[in-house]
Amino acid sequence: MSTQTPTDASPQASEPGLRSYRHLSDPQVPALIGERAEREQAALSGAGGLRRLIYSWLFDPTLPGNYQKAFDRIIVWLIVLNLFALLIELVPQIHEPYRVWFDRFDLFSVAVFTMEYLLRLYTAPEDPQFRASARPRLAFARNPFAIVDLLAVLPFYLQAVLPIDLRALRVLRLLRLLKLFRLIVPAWREFCELNKGRTFRQRLHALVFPSEYGGRLHRYFDTFIAGWVMISVMSVILESVYSINYLLHMELLVLDAVAVAIFTVEYWVRIYCCVEEKRYQEAVMGRLRHAKSPSMLIDLMAILPFFLEALLHHLIDLRFLRIFRLMRLLKLTRYTGATATLAKVIVREWPVMAAAAFIMLLLVVLTASLGYLFEHEAQPDKFENIPQSIYWAVITLASVGYGDISPVTPAGRAVTIVLALIGIGIFAIPAALLSSAFSDQLHKERDALKQELFEMLADGKISDAEAEIINREAKRLHLSAEDVDVLIDQARRERQIANDISHLPLHTIAANPGHAVERYKTLLSEIRQLGLLTDGARFEAVARSGDRLTETEWRMWHQINAAVEPASAPLKPDKADSS
Repeated sequence: MSTQTPTDASPQASEPGLRSYRHLSDPQVPALIGERAEREQAALSGAGGLRRLIYSWLFDPTLPGNYQKAFDRIIVWLIVLNLFALLIELVPQIHEPYRVWFDRFDLFSVAVFTMEYLLRLYTAPEDPQFRASARPRLAFARNPFAIVDLLAVLPFYLQAVLPIDLRALRVLRLLRLLKLFRLIVPAWREFCELNKGRTFRQRLHALVFPSEYGGRLHRYFDTFIAGWVMISVMSVILESVYSINYLLHMELLVLDAVAVAIFTVEYWVRIYCCVEEKRYQEAVMGRLRHAKSPSMLIDLMAILPFFLEALLHHLIDLRFLRIFRLMRLLKLTRYTGATATLAKVIVREWPVMAAAAFIMLLLVVLTASLGYLFEHEAQPDKFENIPQSIYWAVITLASVGYGDISPVTPAGRAVTIVLALIGIGIFAIPAALLSSAFSDQLHKERDALKQELFEMLADGKISDAEAEIINREAKRLHLSAEDVDVLIDQARRERQIANDISHLPLHTIAANPGHAVERYKTLLSEIRQLGLLTDGARFEAVARSGDRLTETEWRMWHQINAAVEPASAPLKPDKADSS
């Protein structure tokens, strides 16, 4: 079944992969899907003219299969890059040597934003928001989003046309950030609609925790936090480069302070509204349990070095804590299930991995001892003792071979050759175990998802809440829309097979009265079909020859097929029937 046609026009219904399966039992759905698919195909093929074609391909959010989402992503990334370019321009040491490239990037950005504005103006009569207006393009030009789009490029053209110095207007390029509201405002409206009548804490919970009430705004919030994690980590990395830190020291400090402020607010918001989760419902103990969870400990470590250094710098030198800011990168593990899957694999395969690690440890100690024995006299500075030889043993067994420590005696080289060959297999055991177990775990989780789909399809349809669960699980397992479609089809076929009791043994059917009744009705229906399809006269002739049917069997045949079979003379009863 195709997943490119939603069954309704709600914001959530346009989610790829699942929404078309919402009403599997409705006989009108296939027809509706077919009609809508034809309309979509006609729109994308340019049946309504060039204007309709441009709007369908670039701006229609309700039409799956077009480039609307990709186009929006390009605009968003270009806006973010413009912000960074504007900030870097404030540093003369960086801006002056690369002024030409900055100007070219600004020219490219203005060209893209201008093209976007003109295309939206041109296709305004196709937009349902302005189509009903007498002058759709004028209505579009008055729209706040269109005004922001115009202000984003207007300073460039004013500076190019007017014979005055308008360099101060370059700051107005910050207005390009307001273009992001084209994505945020619809998501905010959807969020308010989903959380109508809910408390402030419940709304915060829907914003920061995955739930059916989060909508697109929750995904944007996750993207915002993940983006700041990457920015913060990059600032820590660049801070270690002396030349960059010398030029941008104050900017990097401000960036780190902003990142810490964002992560701190996020941390306390999660502590505040975690009681909406079933696992943490207690006001005090629930929050404490949540604070001790691995993800929250990572969040705490992401902000703790900043506050410790700010509060205790006059007592002790805590600059070494700055390196721990790189732990913010672990915050990204919240947005992927790969880490949780790997943890399950390690726990499940730990006995086997422990045995392999034990063998590796024995081999390392043995290798280090032999290296010390054969090379100590020849190289006392490199093979000074067995602990120092362990480094050489690990490098040799792992087949890395840095070359900083190498044997020079014939016995030492012979041992190195043997141990290097053995190490290829020994060190490959844990990697092979992890790879095989990780793949097996993914298959198990996909089978578990298929079993959930099997249970969800018991009523013949997938509800909105069930679709949200499937979307969340598909994201965690890194499944595409096509993969989810395959699993849904498999679960539906298995559900159909499970509902078919004809393949079950007779004693199994008889053990369940409901199954027995259904089987009896099926057999009666098959007898009626047989009476309709067979030649009545020839059937009677064959039945009379040799007394193949008893009187009771013949009477039952006529009673079941009374409407389709003429009455005939009774057959002679056999001994079994007479008795």
